[in-house]
Amino acid sequence: MEIFFTILIMTLVVSLSGVAARIIPFQIPLPLVQIIAGALLGWPSFGLHVNFDPELFLVLFIPPLLFSDGWKTPINEFLHHGREIIGLALVLVLITVVGIGYLIHWTIPGVPLIPAFALAAVLSPTDAVALSGIVGEGRIPKKIMSIVQGEALMNDASGLVSLNFAIAVAMGTMVFTWSGASLEFLKVSLGGLLAGVVICWLYGKSLRLFSRWSGDDPATQTVLLMLLPFASYLIAEHLGTSGILAAVAAGMTISRSGIIRQAPLAMRLRANSVWQMLEFVFNGMVFLMLGLQLPGILQTTLTEAEVDNNVNIWILLFAVAMIYLALIVVRFGWLLLMQRISKRLLKKRPMAFSNYSLRELLVATFAGVRGAVTLAGVLSIPLFLPNGENFPARYELVFLATGVILFSLLAGVVTLPLLLKGVSGIDKGETGKELRKARSIMAKSGIDSLYKMEDRLAKDTNENIDPEVLKEVSSRVIGQLRRRLDDKDDVEQAMFMENLERRLRLNALRAERAEVYHLRATKEISDESMRKLLRDLDLLEALLIEKEE
Repeated sequence: MEIFFTILIMTLVVSLSGVAARIIPFQIPLPLVQIIAGALLGWPSFGLHVNFDPELFLVLFIPPLLFSDGWKTPINEFLHHGREIIGLALVLVLITVVGIGYLIHWTIPGVPLIPAFALAAVLSPTDAVALSGIVGEGRIPKKIMSIVQGEALMNDASGLVSLNFAIAVAMGTMVFTWSGASLEFLKVSLGGLLAGVVICWLYGKSLRLFSRWSGDDPATQTVLLMLLPFASYLIAEHLGTSGILAAVAAGMTISRSGIIRQAPLAMRLRANSVWQMLEFVFNGMVFLMLGLQLPGILQTTLTEAEVDNNVNIWILLFAVAMIYLALIVVRFGWLLLMQRISKRLLKKRPMAFSNYSLRELLVATFAGVRGAVTLAGVLSIPLFLPNGENFPARYELVFLATGVILFSLLAGVVTLPLLLKGVSGIDKGETGKELRKARSIMAKSGIDSLYKMEDRLAKDTNENIDPEVLKEVSSRVIGQLRRRLDDKDDVEQAMFMENLERRLRLNALRAERAEVYHLRATKEISDESMRKLLRDLDLLEALLIEKEE
């Protein structure tokens, strides 16, 4: 029962954190609110203690979140910015692991070289979810955010693979050589990507079989979709490849393969709703867990620092600031170097960085905040070596990684709003033009299809449709579609008419809903009929409200 109550309390706190972030008079990003809430719950006076299992954390939270990120990633933009993403997610990670690893080893007493590399590896992944929580959706320009999101998607895998190498060397299960590490990295990475694609393909085949055997059962199909990221991760890990990359590849594959497009409407609607809920809860749980670990991490560090004469708490706090500053300098330097290389050597096909102003380079630099994967990675470091001795400097590594996560979030809260004052965010007007153009093309395609269908129905003697009725209904539907074409030159008038029609429809829908409840109260309809009627109204209202937003 204790575990059950703990889960209930954590879920409640995650739910209330969203409300708290909105009603607090000054702006605090949602991730920080959740970390603070977790720290308060984990404080000894409250006594909420959660036994943290790093392996369970990785399996439970990371695959679905990365799968969701892969699903939502615009593939064309990802491929378009492939060079920039590889430069940040692979080359910069390698530079960070080696450079920051040596810096930690040289400047912090008592941290051997291999554990220092392990810490640098877990500090290399960035967190686009935490970044969105800091600045809000649409505040960072698209040309920066697309690259940062792609980087965060891929450097989770490269950082965790580097961590596994460092742990294997420290545990004595691997002898490090550059050639061996490179081959192992390729095997793990490519194998993980291939595993994710194959598992997603098998899921699509099985979904069609289930639909054929049991009909369009949205509940079963949605549950199978929920299991897909876990299956991708676990099977890939069992095969000795990257489960992280497998989850990412599965998410990216499902968005391009047509599996969801061919799925029944009820399944698509339910799956989108469930994923939105899971994303909110899982993201909140990750940062809440970080907050819950803070009191224990601080207490352990203080206790160990008293025993270890080489290290004290002030040295560790200074080290946190030094490491974060070094990460910022390395990231900015690498961005600047890629900009110079692009301008001088890639004049025919320059990278996106070549057009960045200094302010935009700084935005891209401070956008590299650390979050969930860093926490999970550092806490997955083993407690003991195979000979039974403590893992070298583990408590210091956990303290430093936690400190850098908090420092990067706080630095982002302070610097990014200031830097973004001079940078325009995502152009909603441009997006609106794109949507209007697409809807106009869609309307033309719909009209052509309706004319063909009208001719086919008129010639089909089996349908037995009155020609006048067919003409009247067809003209009414075509007239609604033609408005998008006729009004495209008068954008303001078209938008006014659409908004007015939407308001009228919403008003009518809400009146209909009130009448449904009245009919049930007077026992003129059953509960089952009421649920069906309300579901139809909810779907229509959701469509109208989504268009309004």
